[in-house]
Amino acid sequence: MRTGVIAKKMGMTRLFQEDGRHVPVTVLSLEGCQVVGHRKEDGDGYTALQLGAGTAKAKNVKKPQRGFYGKAEVEPKARLAEFRVSGDALLDVGSVISADHFAAGQKVDIQGRTQGKGFAGAMKRWGFGGLRASHGVSLSHRSHGSTGQRQDPGKVFKGKKMAGHMGDRLRTQQNLEIVETDAERGLLFVRGSVPGSKGGWLLVSDAIKVKQPADLPYPGSVRGANNNENSETQAADTPAETADDAASENAEA
Repeated sequence: MRTGVIAKKMGMTRLFQEDGRHVPVTVLSLEGCQVVGHRKEDGDGYTALQLGAGTAKAKNVKKPQRGFYGKAEVEPKARLAEFRVSGDALLDVGSVISADHFAAGQKVDIQGRTQGKGFAGAMKRWGFGGLRASHGVSLSHRSHGSTGQRQDPGKVFKGKKMAGHMGDRLRTQQNLEIVETDAERGLLFVRGSVPGSKGGWLLVSDAIKVKQPADLPYPGSVRGANNNENSETQAADTPAETADDAASENAEA
């Protein structure tokens, strides 16, 4: 099981396919999504990665949290989250996760807080039809009507659909499709809409109800990992090439 990422909702746009069709997408930005800590089985009872995203001013971060970030040698983050992972899927502390951690065409689950609507009536909140517009109904056309019963049981049952606070709830949308990724700009393009308003933080992870492609990077795609590997390979090849050149020069002499 791989880790997810923390992303910021930037808004919606559309992408054009090769056949000319356009796809409505939500743009998600990975703003410094970085590993800041580990949870391990022997000490914590479970295995997870602690991720942080965004930036926060040091003066707005409490002293214990500043010590936590200082130990991890990362800058203070605006959003923290934990993702359960397998024992062999732990990434190094300080690693920055890239947008190509996900692949185009795969399914993901996205969790966020829905847009708050404040105090709403029964018609807006639950889709009630309201009372009649004539024949004795006075000044209560948008009310929800009767809520209780007669003398028995003589109460309003819990969970009755009535007016009240609407929105601002934690919601998870499952099996959303990744249409495209942009590793250079750290962007994910997800088909359709996702929970939350612009600028809100979302948790994006592999879909749990759909089998994932076999070629996904495991345990994850880290920004700059390929460049480091290439530089190490070049450094390792340089002495050998120098020795070969020297041997050929001696042979010619």
